[in-house]
Amino acid sequence: MSVWDAIVGQRQVVEQLKAVAAGDPASIAQSWLICGPPGSGRSNVARAFAAALESPDHGLDDVPTRTTEQILAGTHPDVTVLATNKVTIGIDEVRGLIAKSEQMPSTAPWRVIIIEDVDRMLERSTNVLLKEIEEPSEHTIWLLCAPSAQDVLPTIRSRTRIVNLAVPSTPAVAEFLQRHDGVDQHLAARAARLAEGHIGVARLYATNERVMTDRDELVVGVLNLNRASDAVLLAGRLIENAQEQAQEDVNRQAVAAEADFRRVNGLGEKDRIPPALRGAYNAIAKKDELKRRATRRSRDVLDRALNSVASIYRDVAVLQNNAEDAVGLINLENRASITELSVRLSRADAVRRLEDIATARRRLNGNGNPTLVFEALFCALMP
Repeated sequence: MSVWDAIVGQRQVVEQLKAVAAGDPASIAQSWLICGPPGSGRSNVARAFAAALESPDHGLDDVPTRTTEQILAGTHPDVTVLATNKVTIGIDEVRGLIAKSEQMPSTAPWRVIIIEDVDRMLERSTNVLLKEIEEPSEHTIWLLCAPSAQDVLPTIRSRTRIVNLAVPSTPAVAEFLQRHDGVDQHLAARAARLAEGHIGVARLYATNERVMTDRDELVVGVLNLNRASDAVLLAGRLIENAQEQAQEDVNRQAVAAEADFRRVNGLGEKDRIPPALRGAYNAIAKKDELKRRATRRSRDVLDRALNSVASIYRDVAVLQNNAEDAVGLINLENRASITELSVRLSRADAVRRLEDIATARRRLNGNGNPTLVFEALFCALMP
C-alpha cells in the first residue's frame, strides 16, 4: 500500500509532493506550511510526505518499506509529531522541538518535525520557532499544519513553502470509507454527506453509531425549538453528550496508549510494571493530562455540533434560492421539516441565524461557558 493511499481528494497536491520527495535533496525546501480546512487531511498529508522523504523508495512503491511503516505508525526515531490535545501549544513544547531539530538524524536522510495545528501556537511561542523556520538545521525539515495561511503569523508564512489542500468531495470521502474502513455503500454515502468533506468526522459517523445518533437528535431538536424551555433542555443534553463522548474518546486513547507501552516494552497485559519503567508508564496516564484532553475533546464535539446546526440553515438557504439541484441538501433525512422552516423564515432570517451560530463559535473559542453559549444560541434560533 502506497504512503499516499490514505490521502483523499488531493490528487494535485500528492503529485506535487511526490515529485519533491523524489527530486534532488539539495533543492528541497526545509520549511513547509500545509493548509486545509478541518478534516481535509492536512496531518495525514504531512505524515505521508515525511514518509516519502525518509523512505528509500520515496513512497512510490506499493509495498511499504519498514521506514514507511514506522513513520505512519508514529514510531520512527527521526520523525517527531507534535499533536496537541490542548487549546494552545506551549513555549516549552516548542523549545523541546527546536532542541530535537538540531540533532542529526539517526537512520534516515532527514530529521522531520511535524507540528499539527500550528495556529494554536501563541505569539510568544511562534517567535521562538521563527528563527528555526527561517534557518533550519542542515538535516531538518519542518512541516507545519494550519487551516489556512492567514491563521499563522505573516513572519511564519513568509518563510515557508505553502501547500493548499482542497475540501474532499462527498463521493471521494464515501469511496475512502468503503475502501479503508469496510463501511457499506449506503452508510458511507450518508456519513460523507453529513460530514461535509471532513474526513475524520465522516469516519466517526460511519464507525460510531452513538455519534451519528447524537447528531440526528440535535438536528431534530433544533427543528422543533418553540419555547425557551426547549432551548434550555436541548443545550443541557448537548453539553452532557459532548462530555460523555469526550470522556469515552480519552479513555479509549488511554487504553490504547497503555497497550502500546506494554507491547513496546515486552510486557503482557497482566504483567507488573518494573520499577525502572514506572515513571514512563505513569507519564502516559497522568490524571491532569487526561482531564485536559477530555476538555479539548469536549470542545471539538461542540464545534462539530455548531457545524451540524449551521447545516440546517445552509439547507434552508438552498431551498429558498431554488439551488437544490445544483448543490443538494445535507440533511436529506429532515427534508420535510427543513422545507417547512424555509417557508417560515425569510432569507434575512436564515442569514441572521448563521451569524448567530458564528457568534456562538467565537464565544466558545473565547472560553465562554458552553451551557450559556448554547442556551443563548438555541433561544436565538427559535422562529
